[in-house]
Amino acid sequence: MTEEYAAQVRGRTVPKDRVDVLLKAVPARDRETRPEALARAERQRRRWATQIVVVDELARQACAKRGLRGAGLYPSAAPPRGATSHNGVAPDKQPITASPAELGSIVAVALAHSPAARTLLEQLEREQVIPEEAVYDYYDRNRDRFLTPAALRHGADPFHETADLLPYPQVREAIVLELRRAAGRRAFFDWLDRARADVVYAPGYEHPGDPSHPDHEHRH
Repeated sequence: MTEEYAAQVRGRTVPKDRVDVLLKAVPARDRETRPEALARAERQRRRWATQIVVVDELARQACAKRGLRGAGLYPSAAPPRGATSHNGVAPDKQPITASPAELGSIVAVALAHSPAARTLLEQLEREQVIPEEAVYDYYDRNRDRFLTPAALRHGADPFHETADLLPYPQVREAIVLELRRAAGRRAFFDWLDRARADVVYAPGYEHPGDPSHPDHEHRH
């Protein structure tokens, strides 16, 4: 009997139609014309889309567990009015296309299409505590990033001419935000690695890089 779901995520089934919805929302960029090559590309694209839907489902469950309000995957290429992607651009104004050559974009596309994934990432960023020592260490090790405009114009050496640096108190908050975002992304990837360890996939919906199927492909 053919399974009616694409994957099982912590006891919940992910219907195949959620994968189909995403495939319609994310146009293919394959230019293969040979039937066998096109069929292979479509198999990989389906597996790729399944990974994005699984990330969305895992994020929904994580948001529910944390009491966060995170919506699910957009039902079509046109998101709700006023919705924005993770970089502030409405997804319907910034179409995302992908092919098997871009399999490393799974998380990026999940964040663009899944409000739950973005909600969880934002929460993980807020939870990060950056020690003051780490903030100042970043400032001290990256002085070239904090030269004054005048120093940039005359080519000052940031590691010897400290008078040409923007004052630490002036740039501290921006450094904290940058370090918090980086730590939040690491926390998100750590969470995702753990969360999807027990996901069970239906035949034909496995990870694109799963070596158990003959045309696997794994790129980052």
